[in-house]
Amino acid sequence: MAELDGRPATAAQLQALALTNYGHFTTVLVEDGLVRGLGLHLARLERDCRELFGTALDLERVRAYARRAAPTAGAATVRVTVFDPELDLGRIGAAASPRVLVTTRPAGPAQLPPLRVRTVRYERDAPHVKGVGLFGALRERRAAQAAGYDDALFTDASGAVSEGGTWNIGFVRGAEVVWPTADQLRGTTMELLQAAHPWRAERITGAAGFEAAFATNAAVGVRPVAAVDGTPLAVAHPVVSALRAAYAAVPGERL
Repeated sequence: MAELDGRPATAAQLQALALTNYGHFTTVLVEDGLVRGLGLHLARLERDCRELFGTALDLERVRAYARRAAPTAGAATVRVTVFDPELDLGRIGAAASPRVLVTTRPAGPAQLPPLRVRTVRYERDAPHVKGVGLFGALRERRAAQAAGYDDALFTDASGAVSEGGTWNIGFVRGAEVVWPTADQLRGTTMELLQAAHPWRAERITGAAGFEAAFATNAAVGVRPVAAVDGTPLAVAHPVVSALRAAYAAVPGERL
């Protein structure tokens, strides 16, 4: 299902998004009409809209369109994409009238197997923006999977760990949760966990010295990382279990 401003999206409108590939988005897991961290998702949509298009975003309109598309019972993954189908490569600097595309898909499994990742030097354009341009991240994911891993973990030019292509990463040392300081997108799941569990931030260059690691995003919550570059990590660490429980206990906000 794909609706643009509450109406079925046309092929021409979707073609504009595909070919110009300029915009931003957020993805939420809707469970019985509730979303964890909804306010964080909406605030990021508003910030990104101002940065990419120089204009405000009507958040109540966004909620209404997402509510229209989401099921009232059960779980579904809902993506909200903000773009202007009238912009193209030649006139990308024109005044923008961003519109709201809402797409839905079935929610994935409640728990996914642990990730095995390899590090690769890659930095997203404007990492603080959740932009639609995923070519570089997906290219690195594809290469990692071809090499026998599940995904790629990005490092910056100095070798510091930053993020995955569609997820944040945290590490565990003893009872301590450590998040990377390198430039990254501040994911909503990461922010919710930081509010629920003590943590610190530091420059991280690999898994050595850590007992466990975990990936986070809104679609899967907290997912253990089994290995980084072949360095094994505990997938049943009590801190990771506590984080999963803390995230599950975050009350949802009514969409």
